[in-house]
Amino acid sequence: MEKKLRVGILGATGMVGQRFISLLENHPWFEVVTVAASPRSAGKTYEEAVGGRWKMTTPMPEGVKNLVVHNVNEVEEVAATVDFVFSAVDMTKDEIRAIEEAYAKTETPVVSNNSAHRWTPDVPMVVPEINSQHFEVIADQKKRLGTTRGFIAVKPNCSIQSYAPCLAAWKEFGPKEVVATTYQAISGAGKTFKDWPEMVENIIPYIGGEEEKSEQEPLRVLGKVENGEIVKAELPKITCQCIRVPVLNGHTAAVFINFEKKPTKEQLIEKLVNFKGFPQEAELPSAPKQFIQYLEEDNRPQVTLDVDYENGMGVSIGRLREDTMFDFKFVGLSHNTVRGAAGGAVLCAEALTAKGYIEAK
Repeated sequence: MEKKLRVGILGATGMVGQRFISLLENHPWFEVVTVAASPRSAGKTYEEAVGGRWKMTTPMPEGVKNLVVHNVNEVEEVAATVDFVFSAVDMTKDEIRAIEEAYAKTETPVVSNNSAHRWTPDVPMVVPEINSQHFEVIADQKKRLGTTRGFIAVKPNCSIQSYAPCLAAWKEFGPKEVVATTYQAISGAGKTFKDWPEMVENIIPYIGGEEEKSEQEPLRVLGKVENGEIVKAELPKITCQCIRVPVLNGHTAAVFINFEKKPTKEQLIEKLVNFKGFPQEAELPSAPKQFIQYLEEDNRPQVTLDVDYENGMGVSIGRLREDTMFDFKFVGLSHNTVRGAAGGAVLCAEALTAKGYIEAK
């Protein structure tokens, strides 16, 4: 790429916005030129607006410290400075839907980490290794929006990344029933232990809206494009419980699964470790070399040892074994704010760029 694409971050001061900024430091294709946030942050430098709330373990990149924060609601003004935007705004669902469409209508592609558009029929919800072909619906979405280059693409919820890739890898065996429990890190709520001391040594058996997302979103990712919209898959049936646990980063899932055609354990592992998709074939900058690793040790995957596998962009699976009530059971782990949030969105943007959907204005 001769010249880097100019990127804006909407909701730049929050935790996911910060993760975008840290991931995009020194990115070979993209450069953060604009940061936008709520009116109360507007007019300050990024460093002033974030203040003591920088939540990443790496320091704030020098290149963004002195960027003056724009008011995210001044859509035309922000859009005029960038080739595309990442959206991590913290608003109501209706407000998010409206503002993301407003940006798209300025002919600015929007790659969103938010859930607001995940069920809009012509908005692709993509894990690039699994369903990058869903980007095809963008042509129909542009007709609806009346745009030539503006559109919205989204990534799915962080909770599904620890098991949905397995369902895709095992497609030929016909996964039909899945029971999952997810053990979710506090950074998924945009928090650290400093912000949320009551989570220390605690478990909370409820995360608002999370169980429905965890049951339904994999079916959309595994679905197909028909008549300009995405039709979700019928199977597998998925039931889920989502638990908040005292971990900073990393969502773990304990999963039970039945298949139409029962495979062997060896077949299942072989499918996992050889599973790849468009990001690996196109050698996208953020793509993990190996998307899914299988760990043979009984005590893996572990958050402390495995959450940063492939820079947080890979998925770790272990403890795969036959079960007495189901065909198999296993444990999965993924990084909820890298693969599960900002990193997954960056990979989507790379795939969209490689396929020609995002280009310089």
